[in-house]
Formats: sequence, structure tokens, C-alpha cells
Amino acid sequence: MTKLSVNINKFATLRNARGGNLPDILQVAKDCERFGADGITVHPRPDERHIRFQDVRDLKPLVTTEFNIEGYPSKEFMDLVLAVKPHQCTLVPDPPGAITSNTGWDTVQYQSFLKDVISTLKKAGIRVSVFLNPDISKVEGAKSAGADRIELYTGPYAEEYTKARTQPQNFRLFNDYKNTAKEASAIGLELNAGHDLNLDNLRFFKLHIPQLKEVSIGHALVADAIYFGLENTIQLYKRLLVD
Repeated sequence: MTKLSVNINKFATLRNARGGNLPDILQVAKDCERFGADGITVHPRPDERHIRFQDVRDLKPLVTTEFNIEGYPSKEFMDLVLAVKPHQCTLVPDPPGAITSNTGWDTVQYQSFLKDVISTLKKAGIRVSVFLNPDISKVEGAKSAGADRIELYTGPYAEEYTKARTQPQNFRLFNDYKNTAKEASAIGLELNAGHDLNLDNLRFFKLHIPQLKEVSIGHALVADAIYFGLENTIQLYKRLLVD
């Protein structure tokens, strides 16, 4: 079964909007695991507008499943990751002011930079995943840079999936995802996916990309939890990931 890692950033956004410690991010992480999550994902950004760097440090001894820290490998980010030593670090090419991740790495242009970063992380015993667009030409670059996995950026998939209901003939973009996944698997890279996956589009993606090891879902899952409750929502997502 594909693993579900719950991104808890949006819980931190809610906490920060009011100040104080409600909701308690540490308790949220423990509850997500108790309700069936296979991992916890955080994305600390330079302005700490949701997950704070101290949250990451505090979460490390509490997470009993898989801890995934994602972000742009600035010096501050790298110092944090190397101190915390999560199970996985997902590298994303976000500029400092980005609202959310919206593209993958150009692994050709940034090959040397990624090699240095990935080498440092792997020496610390951290599995490395590289955020990638559905572009087969960038897969080999991730492998040669030393990555263990790629995470497919599924924002474009989610957008086109919605349009395909009325214009199914235009859903050609999905071939790019399938081809990228096949190429990754063929050269020994494992596959993650994330961004805008939800209860509506997740099952189709899972069924057609059998190589999928893990999905990271935050915004949609938190929004669904408002209506369905957190425990029920996590179970609803996990049912969509069964082989």
C-alpha cells in the first residue's frame, strides 16, 4: 500500500493566526499517527509563517512513523535538517516568498548544487527526495545528483483532472506523469507525489502509477477534516491508497 504522510503545516497556520498554542502542533502530529498516518511532513519556510523551526526540533522525538522535512536547502534549512536528522528530506526549489511549492527542480541546470546538498544529507543518513515536474528529461539528473527518490509535483495533474470531467480528450498531461514514473523506476529511483491531491483525484493517480511509494497531503486533508473529522479523513485517504 502507498504510504500517507500528513503535512501538518496548515494546522500551524491556524495556530499562528491567533497566537498561543491552539491547535497544539505536537498533539496534532501524535493524533495523525494514532489515526493511521504513515508519516508526518513539515515544510518550514524562512518567515516561519506556519511551521516554525522550533516545531521541527520539538517534533523529532515525538514522531514514531516517518518524519519528512521538505524545503529549499538554504544554510538555515540545512543546519536544521542535519541537527534533527529526519528519515527523509524532500528538496524543493521554492524562492523565499513562495506561498506554496509550484514547480520542480531543473536537475540539469542545478546538477552541481543538488549533488553537494544531497551528498551532505546522505552522509548524515537521511534519505533524499527531489521535487520534480512530470518531465522525463529531468529524471536522470535527479539520479546522477544522488537522490533516492523523486516527488512528482501533482499540481498540474490536479488542475487537469478537474477539467477532464468535461473535456476528457484533453487529459494528455497524465502521460507525462506515467512516463516520468516509469523512467524513475527503470533507473532505480523510488517515487513519491504531492501537491493538490485530494479525495476526488487521488485514487485515479494511485491506480495508474503503481510505482507510487508515498504521498504527502496537507491542505486538502485539513480542509476535509473540518467536515469529516481528522480521524475519519485520514482513514478516507488511506482507503484510496490500497493496492
